[in-house]
Amino acid sequence: MVSIILNKVKLMSVSKIINLVFYIFSIYLLTYSSNAIGQENDRKIEFPDVPGFKTLKCDFHIHTVFSDGSVWPNIRIDEAVKDGLDAISLTEHIEYQPHSDDIPHPDRNRSYHLGKQYAKPFDLIIVHGAEITKDLPPGHANALFINDANTLDHDDPLTAYRAAAAQGAFVFWNHPNWIQQKEDGLPEITTLHRQLIDEGLLHGIEVVNDLTYSEQALELAKENGLTIMGTSDIHGLVDWQYGLAEGGHRPISLVLARERSESSIKEALMAGRSIAWFNDILVGLEANVSLLVQSCLSLKSRGFIGPSSVEEIIISNNSDAHFILRNESLFDFYNQSDIINIPPHGETLIQILTKNGIPQKSIKFEVLNAVTGRQTHPSIDFQISN
Repeated sequence: MVSIILNKVKLMSVSKIINLVFYIFSIYLLTYSSNAIGQENDRKIEFPDVPGFKTLKCDFHIHTVFSDGSVWPNIRIDEAVKDGLDAISLTEHIEYQPHSDDIPHPDRNRSYHLGKQYAKPFDLIIVHGAEITKDLPPGHANALFINDANTLDHDDPLTAYRAAAAQGAFVFWNHPNWIQQKEDGLPEITTLHRQLIDEGLLHGIEVVNDLTYSEQALELAKENGLTIMGTSDIHGLVDWQYGLAEGGHRPISLVLARERSESSIKEALMAGRSIAWFNDILVGLEANVSLLVQSCLSLKSRGFIGPSSVEEIIISNNSDAHFILRNESLFDFYNQSDIINIPPHGETLIQILTKNGIPQKSIKFEVLNAVTGRQTHPSIDFQISN
């Protein structure tokens, strides 16, 4: 067969040979590009469901050209679909409109309506939201599950918050550690914030925003019964901002909802069932974080090594999080120090020094890259299966 092809090539003119070479090369490029696109799109964020709840991946602080973002709403939809998100909200600034000369739009709902239209082909929930943009106090806040963003446009912040409440909104305080409004980066509950909380007008607080994480905001959330939020607050491109090509990920809120629906997401947020995921750190209330970590990790015994009393345990991870664990059990490890790493969707082998196996078939670890308070990490007993 090869000799036949070579003989035919000899009979071809130079121009035909060149055309053939370019044709073969173009086929190669198309094949390579298809494979590259497939690899690029293999970036969906994955976390398992937890007992009694679905783990929904959400980003509820996003901007487009309809406020101070750099992209049209369809780009936000495409990014969310590529990242495998379940729900997003295009939260345009009500008051701040730097592109108004080029994109005049008196209707502050325009971004949401376009987003809903672009999301129709996809299994993506678009929550109607907007950003109430005020000086500190109270600062910026996102109102979700609203009906009409135009009704939030008031000079008096208290009036704006009450207008959101009239629509049954879930409202959370944005970037309370933002140094452009708070130079020391330390969020503070002011008299106005206290009034908003006491009146039931403020329900959550961003512990993670864009590239920042605030332990002080986490403490304020716990002290005041505010839902812990993690958001991208993306203005440019998600891929560039978070280095997705280098293995980064956008910050999101993992919402523990009873079902995959907008109403269930709202119920979960109102109930405080959320976890922020940021730079491979899981941040939330201990009850929520423990549920998720125990669903991500599983331990299985491979038995003892020969006639020895050294038992081998495989720790498997079925999530996109990278876990760092510290041994808190009574047993030392034979092949590891007390700090072990479990890669995303991977596994790690540990060997335990014990004469009689592991009592009650469990091992206790402190999860160092899960945060439940200021410099506080949860300790979890992991059950071992045979």
